[in-house]
Amino acid sequence: MNIKNFYNTAEWAVEYALKSGASEASAYIGNVKSLNVTLVNEEVEKLQESNQNSLTLNLYCSNRYSSHSTNDLRKKSLEKFIEEAVKMTNYLAKDEARTLPDKKYYPGTDIMSINLEISDSSYDSIDFKDKFRMIQEIYKSIKGKSDKIINVNSYYNDSTSRGVRIHSNGFKGESERTSYSLYVSVSVSDPNGGKPSAGEGCVARFMNELLNPEVLANKALERTLGKIGQKKIDSGVYKMLVENRVGWGVTGKLFGAMGGRALQQKNSYLEGMLGKKVASEKLTITDDPFIKRGLASRHFDNEGLAAQKKEIISDGILNYFYIDNYYGKKLNMEPYTGSSSNLIYKTGNKSLEDLIKMIDKGIFVTDFIGGNFNSTTGDYSNGIAGYYIENGEIKFPVNEMNISGNAKDLWANLLEVGNDPYLYSSNRTPCFLFDKIDFSGK
Repeated sequence: MNIKNFYNTAEWAVEYALKSGASEASAYIGNVKSLNVTLVNEEVEKLQESNQNSLTLNLYCSNRYSSHSTNDLRKKSLEKFIEEAVKMTNYLAKDEARTLPDKKYYPGTDIMSINLEISDSSYDSIDFKDKFRMIQEIYKSIKGKSDKIINVNSYYNDSTSRGVRIHSNGFKGESERTSYSLYVSVSVSDPNGGKPSAGEGCVARFMNELLNPEVLANKALERTLGKIGQKKIDSGVYKMLVENRVGWGVTGKLFGAMGGRALQQKNSYLEGMLGKKVASEKLTITDDPFIKRGLASRHFDNEGLAAQKKEIISDGILNYFYIDNYYGKKLNMEPYTGSSSNLIYKTGNKSLEDLIKMIDKGIFVTDFIGGNFNSTTGDYSNGIAGYYIENGEIKFPVNEMNISGNAKDLWANLLEVGNDPYLYSSNRTPCFLFDKIDFSGK
């Protein structure tokens, strides 16, 4: 199907839903093509290619709501699918907040005309041999570099998606995007026992923006060899330096409490904190959906709400919650969006090396391992791995330790923000340095 056919089918599906008894309806029709390749050392473990069309239909039947999906886009099949979906929806309980968004929240031509550069036009012309050669290069570049290497797992993924969204109250929009990713995981033998592993990866909208496979592989090997000799240290209160690539381990403790659902169900420790301080003045976060080639750039969200650039937190002050159409009605709040796009952090002027030198006794966290977070209270607990720092120098690797505390205290104790945002994520966190973090070890 081409875009014109997508529009025709989506418009027909919405019209047929209304004829079948729905009060309002929205339809998304799209196509996703993807390739996944996994190598273990030099052997192919997985080679999977897919090409799939799908329809997602959202129905509103006198404030009764349901969502339905199918991959069968034949008209006869869709007629039965839509008729049955409407019948089922009419059995659900009413909820006055279940309606399509007001048309005033949909994007205008000023937003829709912005070129986000999120689709690589060369996607279909890239030869599979070139992709396969790239993933092969990962293992070849570190083969034999250490006698401690056990396995090298290499992963390549790419995808292209395009689709259209139609709402019965007037919204029309289309999107097209590509994504490429490389990841490598290396495991090694530790003379003291154990088989530590670590990885390195990158994601980009355009294939030529991926890291060189040799660079990626050597970073992963260096990271893994650095874990040899891991041990626990004494429990205590230490400074904590969080590596930029694992920043979601701490920022998730903010964003996990900023959604409309958590607020409406009284499950957010940030309730009542709009316009108030929720973090150190070192923290400023902007949600920017208009970054060219950004991994979460968009013109509109999955409800058709117009993308907006917002400074979510300014010098520690909370400015916005993530409120979608449904919870906006429930909370009597203006909808913005229910999901984040590209998160950009105001950086400081210190490098990772500078931050390490600032630490008398602390732990450089390079991995968060599982854990729990209570969005109602802000309490958290996470396993971590990383390196012990003393007098401004990394001394040895640590693991099997935990951090615990409350998110309010965590962010109040943010000392510094690094100058190194992680660019291979929509959450572009720099390094963060925190004070007074409880670590449990031996």
